[in-house]
Amino acid sequence: MWRDLSYILFLLWVLCPVALSAQEDSLKATRYVMRSTMVGAGKSNVFDTYLSPLEYEGPEVRLLHESMRMTRLMEGRVSVQNLLQVHFSYTKNPAKTGEMYSGLANWNIALHYHFPVNDRLKILFGPMLEMNGGVVYNRRNTNNPAQAKAYGSLDASAMFVYKFRIARYPMVLRYQANLPVAGAMFSPEFGESYYEMFVLHNKGKHVVFTSFHNNPSLRQMLTLDFPVRKLVMRVGYVCDLQQAEVNHLRTHTYSHDFMVGFVKNFYLLKSKRKMDLPHDPAPF
Repeated sequence: MWRDLSYILFLLWVLCPVALSAQEDSLKATRYVMRSTMVGAGKSNVFDTYLSPLEYEGPEVRLLHESMRMTRLMEGRVSVQNLLQVHFSYTKNPAKTGEMYSGLANWNIALHYHFPVNDRLKILFGPMLEMNGGVVYNRRNTNNPAQAKAYGSLDASAMFVYKFRIARYPMVLRYQANLPVAGAMFSPEFGESYYEMFVLHNKGKHVVFTSFHNNPSLRQMLTLDFPVRKLVMRVGYVCDLQQAEVNHLRTHTYSHDFMVGFVKNFYLLKSKRKMDLPHDPAPF
């Protein structure tokens, strides 16, 4: 009996460190965080029939901050992505006689399931929650000079990540697309002023359900990561196509921006402090 007990204790002494080590490795995978910041500029096309029947075009600047990390969901095959974008544009009508200023912010949080195709290609897909807010101001208008923007949706998100090398330099190419599926949007009714809404308290349908039929939008992003000495640089292109037709009002904002920034990898310690990781050009 004592011999059997000694044998069992010996097995536990050998196997417990292995099990704890495996669990620790699984937990460590959720502590790796990739963060990226990019700034860029491009061109914007703004159209809002509440403010003007004309399209306005002009330059745009954009700031984009992103973070990604793995989770424990589905055996550690799901990542969480936080994406914050802020962009400002200064546009003019075709005759250059009117000016419009736009300031919009977009925040997304997504869960992506990782499906590795091979050693180089990985496909990610999953749901995304999207929130948007901002304002569009037209200097020519006196009665209705501004239009508030507030809408959110549940999106379908997909990502393709491809790792390759040029000579000895490792690179990561990524394409991501987010498609709104169902959501809600704030909008005044046709011909209604904000004074009538908030001062006279006109009752109307100011929050409208949105989907493919009245909000066919698409946000796309293409990025390339590559090492420059001890830094991981990122260049990218954002194609942001937002459009809607609610309450007999048509709006769209088409943006094309070229971005540049850097990528930083962290390891979160138990004390919630951050420790830099060794140089690694493949954050995905």
